[in-house]
Amino acid sequence: MHFRPLRALLPLLAVLALAACHNKDEASQVGGSTPEAAVQGSIDLLKAGDFNGLWKHAVPAADYATLRADWSRHSAEQPSVNAADKAKFDEAVHKLTAPDAETQLYAELQPKLVQMEQQYKDQLPVLISVGDALLKNGVAQNQNLDTEQKAQANQLLDVVVPWAQQAPWFDQAKAKQAVGVVVAAARKLDLKSPEQLRTMDFDTAMAKYTTGYAGLKQVLAIYGLPVDEALNSARLSTLSNKDGRAVVKVDYTLLGKPLSAESTLVQQDGRWYSEAMIRNVREAHERLQQPATAGDTVLPAGAGSVASP
Repeated sequence: MHFRPLRALLPLLAVLALAACHNKDEASQVGGSTPEAAVQGSIDLLKAGDFNGLWKHAVPAADYATLRADWSRHSAEQPSVNAADKAKFDEAVHKLTAPDAETQLYAELQPKLVQMEQQYKDQLPVLISVGDALLKNGVAQNQNLDTEQKAQANQLLDVVVPWAQQAPWFDQAKAKQAVGVVVAAARKLDLKSPEQLRTMDFDTAMAKYTTGYAGLKQVLAIYGLPVDEALNSARLSTLSNKDGRAVVKVDYTLLGKPLSAESTLVQQDGRWYSEAMIRNVREAHERLQQPATAGDTVLPAGAGSVASP
């Protein structure tokens, strides 16, 4: 008699155990077993700042291998750094990583903040509005974005721009906090020379991105834009799933405003991957195969791209 409650719980415990094994299996594989699992995996990796893991998860193994190979090839083809740029780099790194960098940088910044507040406090909202108009015009002219993506970008700007207009950019205490975050990130990045940047392999670059991204999120949070809260608020729903192609809707909240985005997934060998990120890798690879003309800069996928809700 005393064991009946336990006996009744056994089926539930078995289901939970299977679910735990399933989740562990999901975490150890690339792609997702379902379209929603693929998107949720990307969101989790983005929150963690694991950009290497993000690309490995979001594209099939062959495309991930292409991405890594193209990165090395692109790095090898970069021109050497001239003496003037090296000197500027060395000066900036020294200022950011000196033993008393926080104190020195804030001492330089403090009077400038006072001066900028006097000169630009009233003008800043107008200047940001001009920037908003330029960005929206750029979105409208971007031929790589479809109608839905353009609408999503504009919705995001409609939330971020009012925040930027009201953010306490001239607040002395917040500036001091931000300086501390930037200095800590610079020390952790441990950049020795511009040549190191030029020749950095994929794994090292992704690790540096992780460090920089963590610092950026901290600075944004100081000024009232909590990125992780938006990522944590994501709720997923599948809009369509047919013939190995699915569309997942991501509803999330940013600064108290409900927003949404859509992610298209494609199925390969039973796993689901990001259609946009696969296209990014393959198009960048094709451009890299073409002879470069004067002034061209060909970046491999991942050099400036991050998937987000």
